[in-house]
Amino acid sequence: MKKSNSNMRNLVYVHLNESNQYVLTCGIEFSEFAQSLSGLMNQVLLLKHQFDDGDFNMHTLLEYVPNERIGKLAKENVDTYGDFCWIDFEEVEGLDELTNQELAELLYLGHRKEHLKTPFYQKLRNRFVYLAHDDGWWNKVYYRNMKDFYRMLGGALSEKLTDKKLEKNLLGIKKRRTFPNIPIDILLNIKTMMKEGILISVKDAAQSRLRVEIPIWVIGDFSNMDDMYEEYEKVGQDKADAKLVFDKKTKEWKIYSI
Repeated sequence: MKKSNSNMRNLVYVHLNESNQYVLTCGIEFSEFAQSLSGLMNQVLLLKHQFDDGDFNMHTLLEYVPNERIGKLAKENVDTYGDFCWIDFEEVEGLDELTNQELAELLYLGHRKEHLKTPFYQKLRNRFVYLAHDDGWWNKVYYRNMKDFYRMLGGALSEKLTDKKLEKNLLGIKKRRTFPNIPIDILLNIKTMMKEGILISVKDAAQSRLRVEIPIWVIGDFSNMDDMYEEYEKVGQDKADAKLVFDKKTKEWKIYSI
């Protein structure tokens, strides 16, 4: 049974499949994905959705969302859609050039959430294929350039920490402490761990006057996120395998393996 969003909002599971260019995650929602990669988001062809403000493409018989409406889509409660799947593209003309075989492959992606052939199409010039069930709970995203994934993760984690850390000023009024995005080169240090499957817990972050420490546990390869969460409940009491550390004085991120 799906855990409540509040349980997972500040927990992030990551399992990296580098050879097939996809990442399976739990705890990162489409709104966070879109915010972190806002400069890279093009138009999106909707494969599975319930969005009611898309444009209809006669060739594919599918709806798409133009770039100027991506922000509206990001504000939707897409986690209530059930399946939420899309592929980005540059030009509508590219949709009209898709062959029947390519369209069949796209429909298969949305239905089975796995690829038959490469999920990157020259006609679409897509950077991503986004396949989610109960968005934020089970997300599988293909990345043409894996650096986009690390950029997204660094942005999403810092935003979660920003939302979590409300500090009182001298007047006792709570304010948001903002954190810079975690640099790609810092996250690349735990790539090997990500291939095994890790849980990054902003929920369990420890804060002192000098720094913030976010624990990371290697918990394994899970496709069932209920099983993953149960494993976290077991290992979450143990010593972390690594820590993401933000130095408040230097305003820099570091990572420590333990």
